Amino acid sequence: VFINMSPLTAQPGQAQALALPTRTNPALAWAGCLSYEVGIATDAEDTTAIAELWTSAEAHQASFSLSSVHDAITEARPLLARVAAAFRYRATVSSQRSQS
Repeated sequence: VFINMSPLTAQPGQAQALALPTRTNPALAWAGCLSYEVGIATDAEDTTAIAELWTSAEAHQASFSLSSVHDAITEARPLLARVAAAFRYRATVSSQRSQS
């Protein structure tokens, strides 16, 4: 399992709106996305993060070829003040997910 965590800073007052372009997208599950969560920091109202679990790093990279992903990115861009470098991990243990 591949984990991608992306910290984002929204334009002032736009954190909730930034979560909207990331609404449910069935194509992501088909592409190998196991989980896609958007959070807003409790201590910095314009700071958000996206946490993604994918079947593989290759599945994550391939998702950028989906038109729905391009559309969501295009919709989100004007709401962003800053995009920090993403953190990428290979999951080794999970107490909540079956180990197949």
